[in-house]
Amino acid sequence: MGYPGTDGFLGTRASLMLDLVFSAMFLVLPVLGWSVYQVRVRRRYALHKAVQLALGIVLGAVVLLFELDMRRHGWTVRAAGGADRAVPLVATIALWCHLPFAVSTAVLWVVVIVQALRKFPRPPGPGPYGPRHIAWARLAAVDMLLTAVTGWIFYWAAFVY
Repeated sequence: MGYPGTDGFLGTRASLMLDLVFSAMFLVLPVLGWSVYQVRVRRRYALHKAVQLALGIVLGAVVLLFELDMRRHGWTVRAAGGADRAVPLVATIALWCHLPFAVSTAVLWVVVIVQALRKFPRPPGPGPYGPRHIAWARLAAVDMLLTAVTGWIFYWAAFVY
């Protein structure tokens, strides 16, 4: 069927960007966990900083490209299965459950990264800001997990179901 935009690679109705974001989260979460392990257990502060900055930059770029694709081609025709069909209610509900986590995660990541860059010493290491950073970073990590899970549910509800 001729959907708007470029077809994805997972064999669903989703677009290329939707498939990329869906798949990327299966990599982002383990990398995030590995990075936390590096700083908490191995005390590799510089590595943790580099990985988190790389994740932030890559995720920011992917989200920007994703949003541009959604603005240009949308998602509703693909979710509905054609221009003459309605989007399934379950997909709409899943999206509304996903959006608060996605938006808050983006905000939290910016705050956590900017504050870490401002308040940690160079080269990176323990400092007085550490406990506050840990608290905010935990919240951001849980939010990222919830963003991924609700995003996967939305993907299934909109493009597989």
